[in-house]
Amino acid sequence: MAAHVSVLLPQALEWLDLRAGGTYVDATFGAGGHSTGIALRLARGRLVALDADPGARTPEPFPASPGLEFELVHANFRDLRDVLAQRGIMQIDGILYDLGVSSMQLDRPERGFSFREDAPLDMRLDPTQGRSAGELLRDSGERELADVIYEFGEERAARQIARAIVGRRREGKLPATTGELARLIAGVVHVRGKRERIHPATRTFQALRIAVNDELGALRASLDAAFGALAPGGRVVVISFHSLEDRIVKTLFRDDARVKALTRKPIVPALDEITHNPRARSARLRAAERVAA
Repeated sequence: MAAHVSVLLPQALEWLDLRAGGTYVDATFGAGGHSTGIALRLARGRLVALDADPGARTPEPFPASPGLEFELVHANFRDLRDVLAQRGIMQIDGILYDLGVSSMQLDRPERGFSFREDAPLDMRLDPTQGRSAGELLRDSGERELADVIYEFGEERAARQIARAIVGRRREGKLPATTGELARLIAGVVHVRGKRERIHPATRTFQALRIAVNDELGALRASLDAAFGALAPGGRVVVISFHSLEDRIVKTLFRDDARVKALTRKPIVPALDEITHNPRARSARLRAAERVAA
């Protein structure tokens, strides 16, 4: 199992511009790497971390100083407004998002995010609620499924893949595991004799994960709440891993009058970071600042 390495950590902390005594939010706690970085720099203040995964745990030892109030909350970041209100937090000085799934989720086969090992088709960030990827395949019509795969996976063969999945369903042979689905997609997409840069099922798996968790809708809702909660001069920093997320962030940073973009172009990892952590290769960081009302 690969150790989780926080992507663009020094850059994220730099753009957050931490203020002593401030209140900050780590919207995507994961293994706690970014929260640990914030805690090490923030000797006093408040840090609230959110994670949709009920299995998220504070790493031991966690370097919170006596002057830093820290809390890990089991909540999707789409519920940011409620999380803050429940704690009487009226304003925050910064918020960090590290989008996508973490190494721990990818490396646990039973979560169904990866097809490296055969596992049930789940893909829920919070496995205690919502419908799984398997249920999505079981209940969706061919056109709906094709739209999901094309829109969220940017997969040109979306119609052919959807047709093949629905065809198997009619035969009573709907793929029940990640391996079965990956092999079916590879049979539809792969061109014999052609070497693929990525596995033929990668885009479809991304699309199903995004649809199952409504990740793009959650991102829009959370950023809207974050903009409203930021104190003047407060920062929002987002690390995204695919173009759909980055496009939403770029557009909202540009068009929402409550904030101004600080990064004209996204910050990307250096070659050294990508060499040591290949999962960083598609990371893009953008930052914005709350303007005065």
